[in-house]
Amino acid sequence: MSDTATEVPWGYSANDGPACWASLDPAFRLCGCGREQSPINLVNARTQQLPSLHFDYHPTTAGIVDTGRTIEFHPPSGHTLMVGSRRHELRQFHFHHASEHRIDGRHLPMELHLVHTDGDGALTVVGVLIARGDENAAVASLWQALVEDPDSLGSVNVDLAALLPASTKAWRYQGSLTTPPCSEGVSWIVLAGMLTLSARQIAAFANYHPANCRPVQPLGGRVLVIG
Repeated sequence: MSDTATEVPWGYSANDGPACWASLDPAFRLCGCGREQSPINLVNARTQQLPSLHFDYHPTTAGIVDTGRTIEFHPPSGHTLMVGSRRHELRQFHFHHASEHRIDGRHLPMELHLVHTDGDGALTVVGVLIARGDENAAVASLWQALVEDPDSLGSVNVDLAALLPASTKAWRYQGSLTTPPCSEGVSWIVLAGMLTLSARQIAAFANYHPANCRPVQPLGGRVLVIG
């Protein structure tokens, strides 16, 4: 997950990447000493009956921002996730190459993060792992907007529901932003179902951001559940 609020330069290279983040600014200290950091390795999850997930996503127009570290898409209000009876509003979504979360130690080619806030401002991020396979039409429209005018990114039409797998089975845990300042208190929902992108679609994103993923962090005393 990305956070564009900070102005201190950071990135993914040897000089400003994840191993250096905590030393770049005191505000980034949790990147080095936090105990509930993300991403994690998705393994040895405890099966539980969990609050249901209901996505109310529909076709819309989203603004585009290239942050220099990823490409963010900002839809208008009205696209929501219900976790049980609690409502969360979609604020932005973006992609990482390769995946940030791993499954039993294995990277996937990419990962989509759908960033939501609830009425108290608390963050819930839905992670969608992306495998290599058939082309995704919704992502094709996003990438086409980048190709048509890369120097003046405006907005793009997108069917948000097409960015979700059919199943709402998911891993859930308490974690953090995966980028500086690595703030904790983020509720993570990583869907067990995956999207597929074609090899060409994956390569197209990699042309913009070839490596923008943080290594996995220790689970520590946290509990990873799935349901």
